[in-house]
Amino acid sequence: MTPIILDTGVVVALLDRSERHHQRCVDAVAMVRGPLVTCEAVITEACYLLRNQPGASDIVLQNVERGTFGIRMDLERTAPVVRTLMKRYARVLMDFADACLVAMADELGTGQILTLDGDFRVYRWRRTRPFEMLVDL
Repeated sequence: MTPIILDTGVVVALLDRSERHHQRCVDAVAMVRGPLVTCEAVITEACYLLRNQPGASDIVLQNVERGTFGIRMDLERTAPVVRTLMKRYARVLMDFADACLVAMADELGTGQILTLDGDFRVYRWRRTRPFEMLVDL
Protein backbone atom coordinates (compact mmCIF):
# COMPACT_ATOMS: atom_id res chain seq x y z
CA MET A 1 0.00 0.00 0.00
CA THR A 2 1.11 3.52 -0.75
CA PRO A 3 2.04 5.46 2.39
CA ILE A 4 0.13 8.65 3.19
CA ILE A 5 2.24 11.54 4.50
CA LEU A 6 0.89 13.18 7.65
CA ASP A 7 1.51 16.84 8.49
CA THR A 8 1.28 18.67 11.82
CA GLY A 9 -1.99 20.53 11.29
CA VAL A 10 -3.91 17.32 10.71
CA VAL A 11 -2.46 15.67 13.83
CA VAL A 12 -3.47 18.72 15.86
CA ALA A 13 -6.95 18.88 14.30
CA LEU A 14 -7.56 15.19 14.98
CA LEU A 15 -6.91 15.65 18.70
CA ASP A 16 -8.35 19.12 19.24
CA ARG A 17 -12.12 18.99 18.74
CA SER A 18 -12.29 22.80 18.89
CA GLU A 19 -10.02 23.11 15.84
CA ARG A 20 -12.12 24.34 12.91
CA HIS A 21 -10.89 21.57 10.57
CA HIS A 22 -11.37 18.76 13.11
CA GLN A 23 -14.21 16.95 11.33
CA ARG A 24 -12.65 17.35 7.88
CA CYS A 25 -9.45 15.76 9.17
CA VAL A 26 -11.31 12.94 10.91
CA ASP A 27 -13.20 12.24 7.66
CA ALA A 28 -10.04 12.39 5.55
CA VAL A 29 -8.12 10.00 7.80
CA ALA A 30 -11.08 7.59 7.78
CA MET A 31 -10.98 7.48 3.97
CA VAL A 32 -7.27 6.79 3.43
CA ARG A 33 -6.15 3.22 2.97
CA GLY A 34 -2.37 3.45 3.20
CA PRO A 35 -0.22 3.63 6.32
CA LEU A 36 0.21 7.10 7.86
CA VAL A 37 3.85 8.20 7.87
CA THR A 38 5.51 11.29 9.21
CA CYS A 39 8.73 12.57 10.72
CA GLU A 40 9.93 13.52 14.19
CA ALA A 41 9.71 17.23 13.35
CA VAL A 42 5.94 16.87 12.84
CA ILE A 43 5.59 14.96 16.12
CA THR A 44 7.56 17.70 17.90
CA GLU A 45 5.39 20.47 16.43
CA ALA A 46 2.18 18.61 17.22
CA CYS A 47 3.16 17.96 20.85
CA TYR A 48 4.10 21.63 21.24
CA LEU A 49 0.86 22.91 19.70
CA LEU A 50 -1.21 20.50 21.80
CA ARG A 51 0.60 21.25 25.06
CA ASN A 52 -2.53 22.89 26.56
CA GLN A 53 -4.78 19.94 25.67
CA PRO A 54 -4.56 17.52 28.61
CA GLY A 55 -3.27 14.13 27.46
CA ALA A 56 -3.00 15.06 23.78
CA SER A 57 0.80 14.82 23.57
CA ASP A 58 0.60 11.40 25.20
CA ILE A 59 -1.91 10.29 22.55
CA VAL A 60 0.40 11.55 19.79
CA LEU A 61 3.27 9.51 21.24
CA GLN A 62 1.03 6.45 21.73
CA ASN A 63 0.22 6.64 18.01
CA VAL A 64 3.93 6.63 17.24
CA GLU A 65 4.57 3.77 19.66
CA ARG A 66 1.77 1.68 18.11
CA GLY A 67 2.93 2.44 14.57
CA THR A 68 -0.24 4.33 13.68
CA PHE A 69 2.02 7.27 12.85
CA GLY A 70 5.05 5.62 11.27
CA ILE A 71 8.32 7.55 11.47
CA ARG A 72 9.95 7.05 8.09
CA MET A 73 12.83 9.47 8.05
CA ASP A 74 16.45 9.29 9.10
CA LEU A 75 17.60 12.91 9.42
CA GLU A 76 21.28 12.07 9.57
CA ARG A 77 21.02 10.51 6.12
CA THR A 78 18.48 13.01 4.73
CA ALA A 79 19.91 16.29 6.09
CA PRO A 80 21.58 17.32 2.79
CA VAL A 81 18.27 16.92 0.93
CA VAL A 82 16.39 18.86 3.64
CA ARG A 83 18.93 21.70 3.46
CA THR A 84 18.62 21.84 -0.33
CA LEU A 85 14.82 21.96 -0.16
CA MET A 86 14.83 24.77 2.41
CA LYS A 87 17.09 26.80 0.13
CA ARG A 88 15.03 26.02 -3.00
CA TYR A 89 11.80 27.13 -1.32
CA ALA A 90 13.23 30.06 0.65
CA ARG A 91 10.73 32.44 -1.01
CA VAL A 92 7.83 30.64 0.69
CA LEU A 93 9.85 30.24 3.89
CA MET A 94 9.72 26.44 3.91
CA ASP A 95 10.08 25.29 7.50
CA PHE A 96 12.09 22.32 8.68
CA ALA A 97 9.11 19.96 9.12
CA ASP A 98 7.79 20.73 5.63
CA ALA A 99 11.22 20.11 4.13
CA CYS A 100 11.39 16.77 5.93
CA LEU A 101 7.98 15.78 4.55
CA VAL A 102 8.95 16.70 0.99
CA ALA A 103 12.16 14.70 1.38
CA MET A 104 10.07 11.76 2.65
CA ALA A 105 7.77 12.03 -0.37
CA ASP A 106 10.80 11.82 -2.64
CA GLU A 107 12.13 8.81 -0.78
CA LEU A 108 8.83 6.95 -0.48
CA GLY A 109 7.64 7.77 -3.99
CA THR A 110 4.32 9.30 -2.97
CA GLY A 111 2.78 12.75 -3.05
CA GLN A 112 -0.37 11.83 -1.13
CA ILE A 113 -0.47 14.07 1.92
CA LEU A 114 -2.83 14.88 4.77
CA THR A 115 -2.13 18.56 5.41
CA LEU A 116 -3.83 21.86 6.13
CA ASP A 117 -0.80 23.76 4.83
CA GLY A 118 -1.42 25.50 1.51
CA ASP A 119 2.33 25.66 0.86
CA PHE A 120 2.10 22.04 -0.27
CA ARG A 121 0.34 23.41 -3.35
CA VAL A 122 3.64 25.13 -4.18
CA TYR A 123 6.07 22.40 -3.10
CA ARG A 124 6.97 19.63 -5.53
CA TRP A 125 8.14 16.15 -4.73
CA ARG A 126 10.77 14.66 -7.01
CA ARG A 127 11.27 18.26 -8.19
CA THR A 128 8.25 18.43 -10.53
CA ARG A 129 5.35 16.41 -9.10
CA PRO A 130 2.53 18.22 -7.29
CA PHE A 131 1.25 16.90 -3.99
CA GLU A 132 -2.18 15.30 -3.81
CA MET A 133 -3.80 17.02 -0.85
CA LEU A 134 -6.22 14.59 0.82
CA VAL A 135 -7.98 17.02 3.17
CA ASP A 136 -10.79 18.89 1.43
CA LEU A 137 -10.51 22.53 2.47
